[in-house]
Amino acid sequence: MKLTGSEIVAEVLLEQKVDTVFGYPGGTILNIYDTLYNYQDKIKHILASHEQHAAHAADGYARATGKTGVVFATSGPGATNLVTGIATAFMDSIPMVAITCNVPDSLIGRDAFQEICITGVTMPITKHNYFVNRIEDLADALRNAFRIAQSGRKGPVLVDITKDVTAAVFDYEKKKPLPVLEMPKANPEEIQEVADLINKARRPIVYFGGGVASSCASHQLAELLQKADMPGTYTMMAAGVLSYDDKKNLGLIGMHGSVASNKAIDKADLVLALGTRFSDRVALNMQKFAKDATIVQIDIDKSEINKNVLVDLSIVSDVKDALEKLIPLVEKVERTEWIDKLREWKKVRGDKKEGAAKLHPVEIVTSACDLTDKETIYVTDVGQHQMWAAQYLKHKNTRSFLTSGGLGTMGFGYGAAIGAQIGCPQKRVIHFTGDGSFHMNLAEACTAVSNNLPIITIIMNNSVLGMVYQWQTAFYGKRYSSTTPERKTDFVKVIEGFGGKGYRATNPEEFEAAFKEALKAEGPVWIDCIISREERVLPMIPNGGTVNDMIVG
Repeated sequence: MKLTGSEIVAEVLLEQKVDTVFGYPGGTILNIYDTLYNYQDKIKHILASHEQHAAHAADGYARATGKTGVVFATSGPGATNLVTGIATAFMDSIPMVAITCNVPDSLIGRDAFQEICITGVTMPITKHNYFVNRIEDLADALRNAFRIAQSGRKGPVLVDITKDVTAAVFDYEKKKPLPVLEMPKANPEEIQEVADLINKARRPIVYFGGGVASSCASHQLAELLQKADMPGTYTMMAAGVLSYDDKKNLGLIGMHGSVASNKAIDKADLVLALGTRFSDRVALNMQKFAKDATIVQIDIDKSEINKNVLVDLSIVSDVKDALEKLIPLVEKVERTEWIDKLREWKKVRGDKKEGAAKLHPVEIVTSACDLTDKETIYVTDVGQHQMWAAQYLKHKNTRSFLTSGGLGTMGFGYGAAIGAQIGCPQKRVIHFTGDGSFHMNLAEACTAVSNNLPIITIIMNNSVLGMVYQWQTAFYGKRYSSTTPERKTDFVKVIEGFGGKGYRATNPEEFEAAFKEALKAEGPVWIDCIISREERVLPMIPNGGTVNDMIVG
């Protein structure tokens, strides 16, 4: 069957069961958008206000659904605007395919209008990328992009297509999606060695990350913790993998992790690290991290082994496969003395209310949880509000907490919330943000309004750039350089101008009333929550510090 390059793009998307793409049109990608007009009953296109947020939307869609997110952009600034979104997905191992179009092949290398070597720009932040300047290569490049995005450690792939290829005609033959590459698997001898270490340990702990979520291994993890009577602690990428009310759950680990988690790692004699990379926000002092423990690392990516923290035993394997082999070999025991000590540490918290405001972050987060069901998806931007959400949300499910971890992208949240709501229309999406982050992405309100998306945005408004302000307070002698912008933005009026609804809350009663009204709305709602700039995210371990340097209050 003879098809144009643009039609081949659309047909390959259908092969991959893609029904939604995010993007923004432009000159070089216009042939693809013209073809989309004929496919609008099969492929839904969500127009963003900015390509960066389109990329975040594709990312949020992937995080919420487990599918591969797809984003379109034109050449030049359209393509470069995707870079932050691609890097965000890369750092957090999120499957995404970015399809960009470049100037015609005859103009490549001539500094043509809106020409950019986007494959060169994105090489360090993609698993792989393709430059397609021959139509005979197009279909296979796209098919391989989807396979690579979902194989092994997931991540983004970019396909850049010259405009002449999108207009050329070539034979197209429909094919089934390529199978993902086979996962590495642990051998029985390795797993037996891990089981022996667990069975002999007196103070073991499991430290797990996003790899457990990616491998859909939450049930296996819970079974291991229960059988071996071991506690678990997690990175932000794994929030929700273990239910907040599971007695084995110690909470978040790292710089703003719980006292119990950080103390347990420090005192453990065995640390089993699953699908995680010992980032600098977890192992703040890599030489002293779990200093008394035997450390075992199981991860699908060989390059993460011994990269940050030297371990005693490593296994390159899919986490789910490793756990399924490990559980039968682990003895059912009770570690009463260890569990009792952990219970004491869990009583020490860092949720002291500070400042003169009558509404506090903990109240906002817990109230929102109490008024929604366990299927709710929570999305955050980056900053203090992100940490409060990670600490106090009553996480119940994998894929229910979407946040930028590795890159720490302010401006991630609203686009990601839109992608999550599009991907999971039957679920409620709550977007937590701060006034600093929200000024970077609030223009996406036009996208939420245009698509009538019932996303509730909760703005923790302290009129400062809160996390940096907190650091300046603690470590820079209160020299507030560029963190008190004195903006006059009225968020209620802004969302009303976009066509949505807005409320303002200054105390718990006003917040609860506003949130209940927001739950009834059919379109987007913003709640501007006035909090004190003196509120701090605690506990906190300074960079390079250990549990002995932890600030609790």
